[in-house]
Amino acid sequence: MVDNESQSSIFNNMVEYDAQKLDLVFHALGDATRRQMLARLAGGGQTVSELAAPFAMSLAAASKHIIALERAGLIRREVKGRVHHCRLEPGPLASAAEWLSHYEAFWMHRLDRLEDLLRAENSARETDNEGGKTT
Repeated sequence: MVDNESQSSIFNNMVEYDAQKLDLVFHALGDATRRQMLARLAGGGQTVSELAAPFAMSLAAASKHIIALERAGLIRREVKGRVHHCRLEPGPLASAAEWLSHYEAFWMHRLDRLEDLLRAENSARETDNEGGKTT
């Protein structure tokens, strides 16, 4: 039997673990080069050399970006002989999108309110113009 304290501890560890994973994902996504690498991998797997090619950087520098993506679980690298093949892992991106979706309702409400205010202001301006007043 699991008591409430044990359940709470398990839940807190799960939340902390998920938060740590999300931190790694958002850190990895915070760099434009890594986002571009992910975009290229969305079209299919590539070698490290292929991923590094569009960037003015060494293979060692590209490898550091790839390691950050791997730590976040965003890509998987397989070594075949001397060639490193990378492919996209969509799971962590889905988790980040799910986390962000919790804020969608908040922003949609705010934007709807802004739209209402702008429409009211525009309507008042049109009413004033029809009455011969200028703003």
